[in-house]
Amino acid sequence: MVTGKQQTEPTRLIPGRFVVRVRGDMDYDHAQQLAASLTAALSVAPEGWDVVVDLQHSSFCDSAGLSALLAARQEALEEGRDLVLAAPSHQMVRMLELTGSTRLFTLAPAVPA
Repeated sequence: MVTGKQQTEPTRLIPGRFVVRVRGDMDYDHAQQLAASLTAALSVAPEGWDVVVDLQHSSFCDSAGLSALLAARQEALEEGRDLVLAAPSHQMVRMLELTGSTRLFTLAPAVPA
């Protein structure tokens, strides 16, 4: 499991999709940073582009992290965008299933480096 400081790295890699790479845990200690990064990504992504949250380097998410993702999803929907979760860990998928949130997100494979 990746531990320590949670980081996000916004990059434009896929035409029509603005990618935000998450590294580290999406937990209570890092939820505000995650939420701020996702809000920033939604504000700078070109109009009409979806935002992809690349989770291939994040293996843990708690309820605070999920809450940040759900808030960003709502913000994206209000702007006519989709918030895509790429390469979610098994734990993340299980959390989405247990909370009934699976249908709220588009899940995708890992984003190429």
